[in-house]
Amino acid sequence: MARTNPAAPVAHDYDDIPGTFVFDAEKSRLGYGINMFCMSLMKEPNRKAFKAGEAAYLKQFPLSAAQTEAILKRDYNRMLELGGNIYFTAKLGATDGHSFRHLAALMTGSTQDDYAAMMLAGGRSVEGNRSKSGKPAKAAKKKSSKPKSSKPKSKSTKPKGKRASKSRSRRG
Repeated sequence: MARTNPAAPVAHDYDDIPGTFVFDAEKSRLGYGINMFCMSLMKEPNRKAFKAGEAAYLKQFPLSAAQTEAILKRDYNRMLELGGNIYFTAKLGATDGHSFRHLAALMTGSTQDDYAAMMLAGGRSVEGNRSKSGKPAKAAKKKSSKPKSSKPKSKSTKPKGKRASKSRSRRG
């Protein structure tokens, strides 16, 4: 079924996960400018030009006002919400001299040590982090209702492939 407004975002089950912005095709299109800007920072001359005049440098990319503001404020969560890819936005953090651990702590509202301890302990608790709406997660779909064959597969001891046929012909 075709959407009535192709520009309107499509709702996904994963939109209900708190604090999560899944980088899908729609986010990729939305964040194209952010991600191209961040990728430009892979080259030293571009990093220097950006640091010399951040707002002026950003004008060469197709960014919305909200995206430009998020970049200038280093609001990484907002960049992700507006289509930034975490791996690309990390290049901005690196340009500022920050580690990924620093960025992750900043984005989760914790210290670097607390963030590292949480990750070493297995990550964030699922309690309170499953759903924004409070709805239970949908059950996983069954793969197939077709019964599996009860006939055991036999393992062949015959050699396979070209080498096998050559070795047999040599014995000949």
